Amino acid sequence: MYSFDCNIRVRYGETDAMGIAYYGVYPLYYETGRTELMRHLGFPYRKMEDLGIIMPVISLSCRYRKPARYDDLLTVRTIIREMPGTRIVFDYEIYNEKEEMVNQGETTLVFVDRKKGRPVKIPEYLVNVLEPCFREEKDG
Repeated sequence: MYSFDCNIRVRYGETDAMGIAYYGVYPLYYETGRTELMRHLGFPYRKMEDLGIIMPVISLSCRYRKPARYDDLLTVRTIIREMPGTRIVFDYEIYNEKEEMVNQGETTLVFVDRKKGRPVKIPEYLVNVLEPCFREEKDG
């Protein structure tokens, strides 16, 4: 398993008339979480795109547990629970400053060759970075 935390503050424009984070912003929070996780791994999306690989989202699920409000500082925990192949699944847990879970979600993305428009295996660089994380779980 590999996880990475980043912070996002709920902006005024992301809230409804009650000052609660609008339900549609959570996929954007997920995107921030996974792009920052990939950057932390040393493999930002730009690098992948430069190698001719794109990662479309093929599924998304979202569960609302508590409201997040304007100006709350949220922690987005992004988790890869299993070693990717042609698909990569990201789990998300979003916490408020009281460490209460406000949202859970999951997205599945596919590694795709941009020119051919066909799925490809996970880039070798990512295998090399992630494999030790999953090997440690089996050994420990």
